[in-house]
Amino acid sequence: MPIPVLVLIELLPEQQARLREAGFELHPAPGAAERERVVAERGAGFRAVLTNGSTGLTAAEMERMPALEIVCAQGAGFERIDVAAARARGLVVTHGPGTNDSSVADHAMALLLAAARGIVRADAAVRRGEWPRLTRPAVFGKRLGILGLGRIGAQIAERGAGGFGMAVGYCGRQRQEGVEHAYFPSPAALAAWCDFLVIATPGGAGTRGLVDAAVLEALGPEGFLVNIARGTVVDTAALIAALRAGRIAGAALDVVEGEPKLPEGLAELENVTLTPHVAGRSPEAVMATIGLVIENLTAHFAGRPVLTPVPA
Repeated sequence: MPIPVLVLIELLPEQQARLREAGFELHPAPGAAERERVVAERGAGFRAVLTNGSTGLTAAEMERMPALEIVCAQGAGFERIDVAAARARGLVVTHGPGTNDSSVADHAMALLLAAARGIVRADAAVRRGEWPRLTRPAVFGKRLGILGLGRIGAQIAERGAGGFGMAVGYCGRQRQEGVEHAYFPSPAALAAWCDFLVIATPGGAGTRGLVDAAVLEALGPEGFLVNIARGTVVDTAALIAALRAGRIAGAALDVVEGEPKLPEGLAELENVTLTPHVAGRSPEAVMATIGLVIENLTAHFAGRPVLTPVPA
């Protein structure tokens, strides 16, 4: 019999087909109201949950699913899954590191270029019949600061240094052995040094508001902020205030706090470029992420260790 899985995220038809072919019965509930209804009506039967870091799964929801055995986060993030509660219940929790790194790094560079060169504003102007002769900052040879030099951060660094001749600096919890890029002990120190500050940290309580007013002040009126991590890493009110006052040159954001709802005042700003949390959604990445989910689910229900458990 197919194994019932509660699906809290949107899946493409081909992803759904692969899960069904692997022997899983899908119960989609991507919206808040539908999620509540499906958990209330069918929660007792679910043996697995498919979610992601920003959608998460609460301890209260787990308690309403007595047959639950495994929670799979599609993608690397798991910040809104109550991992402690899951482990207390003896549940397995997995995630998907490495499945969309290249896609996210590509998108980070696309946002950086779009913000620096004013691509979106220029495109809109030309479509209106205008022909503005904008003078915009170059990217080649500038200083690239990366906040969080993990898998994705390392690929962004590679693109910046190898493709655009950029000097690269980074800030993380500690200096990394064998990394030749300049290390900075704080986000503010990194921001003061760089022309482009790219956020590639995990989300969660440990990084909430990490990029605050002081960091933005250090980035300065010629600096650009790019965020492909989580919206919570940035103090949203401080960012909007800095953009309005010209204390930074611009921002390019694939993620915002409270998404999919935009923070009030952000959409009206001309010096911000926005995309709807799609950095990891290339065809290659989409199929790799669901492939790893299937491998983890299949391993668990066959009594084998999962491939990518959330680290302790």
